This record gives sequence, C-alpha cells and structure tokens, in this order.
Amino acid sequence: MSTPTGPANGLPVRMPRPRPTGRHRRPEPAVAPEGAPALVLAVPGAPSAAARGLAEEILSIGRSELPGLDARIGYLEGEDPQDGSAPEFPSLSGVLTAVAQERAARAEFARAAGQDVPAPTGPDAVVVPLLAGPDADLLRRIRQALMDSSAAVELADVLGPHPLLAEGLHVRLSEAGLARADRARLFTVATAADGIILATTGGEEAVQAAGITGMLLAARLAVPVMAAALDQEGSVASVAQQLRGAGSVQLALAPYLIGPEAADGLLDTACKEADCATAEVLGAYPAIGKLAVAQYGAALGLPQNAGAH
Repeated sequence: MSTPTGPANGLPVRMPRPRPTGRHRRPEPAVAPEGAPALVLAVPGAPSAAARGLAEEILSIGRSELPGLDARIGYLEGEDPQDGSAPEFPSLSGVLTAVAQERAARAEFARAAGQDVPAPTGPDAVVVPLLAGPDADLLRRIRQALMDSSAAVELADVLGPHPLLAEGLHVRLSEAGLARADRARLFTVATAADGIILATTGGEEAVQAAGITGMLLAARLAVPVMAAALDQEGSVASVAQQLRGAGSVQLALAPYLIGPEAADGLLDTACKEADCATAEVLGAYPAIGKLAVAQYGAALGLPQNAGAH
C-alpha cells in the first residue's frame, strides 16, 4: 500500500528544500550602480613596482566585493602625462582628470548616437586614501591633487580605526611568531610578546587614532598595546620604556601601516630603538580591499556590505 507522500516500504523520501525567505535568505551580491563614480586609490610614497602590485591586489579584492566597480590607482608622487603618453605611475590629479574626461566623452558619444542622456550628476570619482589612519601632511597633499584636477571628486575617509585592522595586525603578529594565531586555542608561542608597540606615521593625531585600534588588538591578545609615531623622534623609545616599566619583558612592533606611506628605514630604526622584533606591515591583507570599498560606498551613501563591519 502506498500513501500520497510516497511508498509504504518505510524508506525516507527526499523532498525539495524550501527556498529560504525573509531574514534567512542569502542576500543578493551588491553590484556597482550603472554610471557610478570611479574609485581612485590614492597611493602615498615613492612610486614603485612593489607599491603598484600592492595597490592592484587591494583593488582586485575591492572589485570582488563590488562587481562592476571602476577602480583605478593614482600616485601622490606620480607623473603627469607627457605628449599624450601614459606614464608608468600616473599622478593622482592626472588620473582624476582622465576619469572626468572619459565620463564627459561617454555622455557626448551617447548624445551623438541619438540617445536621450541627461547631463552627468554627482562626482566623477571617489578618492580613497591608502592610509590606515590620519596623516595631516599626506591628506593635505591629496586634497591639493583633487583641486589640481578638473574632476568633481569626493574624498573618502582613511581606512581606520576599524576592527578588521585589529584582526590584520593580529594575523601579521602571529605570522611572525610574536602572538598566538587563535586566542581560543590553549597553547602558547615561545616568542610571543607580552607588550605591543603599535607603530604608525602622521604624528600625534595618528597616534591617538591608532590607539582605538590598539584597544581592539589588546582585547584580542590579552597583552598591553600602546601606539607610537615612527616619524616623531623619541616616540617609539618612550613607549617601549613605558611598557617595560609596566612589567612587559618581551616587546614586539606591530606596524599600523599599509606600506607605501612609511619612508624606507623607519621600521628598522624603530626596532633598534625599542630593541624588539617586528611584524610585517598590513600590506594587501584582504580587509584592506573590503575597507576601501566600504569607504567608497560611505562617501556615496551606498548600502554597506555587512562583511566590512
């Protein structure tokens, strides 16, 4: 005998799963709106192949976060086009001018083809500084580059402070053998530091901002974390002395830097001053690309991806 739902032999019957609805439904992936402004990553420091590779990797992550994103790189110390040639490391102002010209040309082409195209509105681009925290001098130069271009531009905030940056610092310390990789696992690392110097650039304002991420890092590691300025004489040595005075024996330097913003030799000098080992800079840690897109979206008032919070 059979039943309306299947055979009577007692065997289970595979039924199609209902499609999740409401709050349990997986959100549709975000896509850049049609005609959205370009994201231009403002890369500080001397242009180099390493800086370009870093910026390209960060933007690759950004495009995966927001498909369809027009993302470009502009160097704060880059070159302006000469005789129509494209420079290897284009300046930030040059990239912004090119973005504005391309946007106007697309609109003109569409009108010439008989399409009813409204005049472009909103910014041509959103500039995202490749900085973990505030640096008054670099931000002043970025604003000057914006004024030197012929584009309508929004300037996004720097990437930090943010919990994802504390996560990245933790990962870099663990990669260097200076911290446990997972606080939930009950094991120790012989070389783990019991005091962290969070090293940044940008003077006192940057130190204060880094201190917020430092508190998040201290909560992850359960050791004291104090911020210091790499570009302020005596700052790193002073913080090292304070940590040792408070009982820390084995210190470590955690660079609160993406990479290109720090002058060559700063980290080496800081390690000698503090007499301690150092982790690598944040570099192209995946959170950097996510945060760049999050700051781009915030500048435009777009819905934010929950993964960037």
